[in-house]
Parts: sequence; structure tokens; C-alpha cells
Amino acid sequence: MQVRLAIFGLLCLQAGSPQCALCATPSHRPLDIHLQEHGFGSASPAAIATVLGSAGSEIWKYCPRTQLDGIEVYRRTDHPQTDFMRTLSGRISIGLATKDTLWAQYSFQFAHEFCHAIANFSNNRRRFARHLPDANLWLEESFCETASLFTLRAMSRTWLTAPPYLAWRGYAPSLNDYAEQRIALPEHHLPAGTPFIVWFRENQTALRQNPAIRDRNTIIAIQLLPIFEAEPRGWAAVAFLNRDSPNPNKSLAQHFAEWRSQCPQDLHPFVTRLAAVFAVKL
Repeated sequence: MQVRLAIFGLLCLQAGSPQCALCATPSHRPLDIHLQEHGFGSASPAAIATVLGSAGSEIWKYCPRTQLDGIEVYRRTDHPQTDFMRTLSGRISIGLATKDTLWAQYSFQFAHEFCHAIANFSNNRRRFARHLPDANLWLEESFCETASLFTLRAMSRTWLTAPPYLAWRGYAPSLNDYAEQRIALPEHHLPAGTPFIVWFRENQTALRQNPAIRDRNTIIAIQLLPIFEAEPRGWAAVAFLNRDSPNPNKSLAQHFAEWRSQCPQDLHPFVTRLAAVFAVKL
């Protein structure tokens, strides 16, 4: 059995219920999410779908020109993952490694994988995500860590004023706390007295060899988060991140230049600002 959700204006367990604050939200292009119910524990499948919809909407609303096919969400026991291959019906397949009513963890994991989905499957009906060796894949991983932090902080604000259900308003601070606790972990701090660019140059080689070093991805994400929060429409640029040709020897400057060239003109300044974090001049 599956639960299907179209986001914005449909996030309601009981249609028309006066206790569903989002029922009054203006409609938006819907995200199509199917939830495979098996394995998620005690949580209501409809409640899980609502949480995922709320998480995805915090980024999706800034991508008005992006097209994305339906998403199939299933339970994993090891780690979250966006699959390289679509489902047989052509849906984007995302596995989450959480259960029960851990709403902040659902949101954190889904936001990360949703960013991968935008980077690899938006505006493209290809069957597979690109998975050839790419020396700059760490940048996508860092964007996805940024997406998780961005989403939890944004959801916290949204749930304070317009929670999916009024009873969930009290959970809003917990969403922000989850993000802040991750940011505060010692392993996510730069060494004392070390500027970010010095740290990055010392760690770039390791990241090019292993793109998913989570502590280092998160250090980078913390640098990027203020840029995305100041200009959230920049999330639309992620849809163009992987339009260039994968190359295990490509420099970061080449990667940024090719990415920017694929973006609409109005997103060029945003990509330039991101490049400047890494001392890349475009």
C-alpha cells in the first residue's frame, strides 16, 4: 500500500478540517510523493507523507522553472540514499533510514536526498543518475548537507505560523534545535584560528577522493548556509549542477565555470558568490 501526496494546499489528513493550517495556503506546482509504508514503524503513513511534503516544499518553492518527476520513498535500514536508477514506472527512488515519529530526522534526511534528486533528475527524464567518477562530487554532497540545515531552520519558522496541523506547532522549535545541534558539534567547527579557505585547501584532495566525508561536508555546508538563506532562489541553480561532463581530473574552477554557463543568466551571480567561498574567480 502507498500514500500519495501532492504538496502545497493538500497537506491535510482530513480534507477541509479547520485544524489543518496549510489548507488555506496558496497552491503551488505540486511535488508528487509516494510513500511505501512498510518499515516506518509506529508513525501514520499520512503523517510521514505530510512531513516529507513540508520538508520538500521549503526548497521546491524556490524552483519555479524546475520540472521534477514523482518521488518514491521507501524504508532503508542502513543509510538514506537517492538511487541511481529510477523505479520501473519512472519515479525517482529515495530511501530513508528513520522510523516512528522522529519528524526532524525524516526532514533532515529527506531534504538531503531531495537536493540530490534536483541535482540529478530535474528537467531530465533520463533513466539513471550520472554516476561516473567525478572529482567534484563533494560539492553536491555539501549542497545536500546545506539543504538539510536550510530545510530544518525554514520548517521551524513555517510550523510556528502555519504548521501542517495546529497540534504540531509545538514541535517547531525541535526542528530548529536538530539543525543547531548538528552545527554545534565540535567536528563541524573549523580548527581554532584557521580561516575556511586555508582549511579547504588542506582538505580538498581528500574530498576529491571521497566526496561523502560527512564532517567535512558539514563544515562546508555551514559556510554555504548563510548564502542560501540570504538568497533562497539560488536553490534553482542546483538543477543545472550536473549538466557538464563528468571528469575525474576536472578542477573546481572548471566545474564552477561549466555549471554557471548552464544556468539561466539571472542565476549567474549566485553561482559566482558560491565560487568565491572557495576562492574561485569566475
